[in-house]
Amino acid sequence: MIQELIEIYKMASSVFLVLILAIFLGFFIQTVVGFAGALIALPILLLAMTLQDAIAYLALFYLYSSAILVVKEWKNIDKPVLLKLAIATIVGVTLGIWILQYGKPLVLKKMLGGFILLYVIYTMFLVKNTNTKNTRFSFIFGLAGGFFSGLFSTGGPLYVMVVKNTVVDMRTFRATMIGVLGLITITRVPILYAQDILTYNHFYNSLFIIPVFLLATFLGKVLYNKLNESVLKNIVLGLLFISGMVLFLQN
Repeated sequence: MIQELIEIYKMASSVFLVLILAIFLGFFIQTVVGFAGALIALPILLLAMTLQDAIAYLALFYLYSSAILVVKEWKNIDKPVLLKLAIATIVGVTLGIWILQYGKPLVLKKMLGGFILLYVIYTMFLVKNTNTKNTRFSFIFGLAGGFFSGLFSTGGPLYVMVVKNTVVDMRTFRATMIGVLGLITITRVPILYAQDILTYNHFYNSLFIIPVFLLATFLGKVLYNKLNESVLKNIVLGLLFISGMVLFLQN
């Protein structure tokens, strides 16, 4: 009996440490560039917990993050872009969560990774000027972004493709991405709770990680203030490439 309790304690401690590491790294990057928190945190979380538990924790910390960052960046958010993405996002998130609960979506994860990699190649080598506005595919990308946000919390790169080709200023890009993720969170949390994917235990456990989350947010903001626009653009493309590879290769 005592040995069993020790094993349970060790298991709980390892899960807790993985949660700390994932949230710190994910939301440090999230604060710097305005997206990619889940792309960094999710592969780490999956080392110690199920996909549904990982999505529940990410949804909570995105809620905390949005409460802080949306207020700070509201004046810099491109509101028309946010409104154009709203309906598609709500529909996509709802569908993605339904698949999360009832489906086996590993093939979709690899498809998303492959699509992101193709976009990075397209942006780096085939597009001469990526600072031109293009909103033709906003609804489709918003729907797909919402779907993968509900499914894996990894729809950010698809929104990057829309926002990056709609706004030309990196400060506006970052703020609008923060606004988009806030919209996703507001939609996602109630649905996850209604589907019993997000529970009171997730919320209770997350309270112990909030100091780590706040530290990550603070350090990310410090780094963001020291980076120039060119460096931020390269970071965005680099993170897209890494996230695409992780999603495409991960089993």
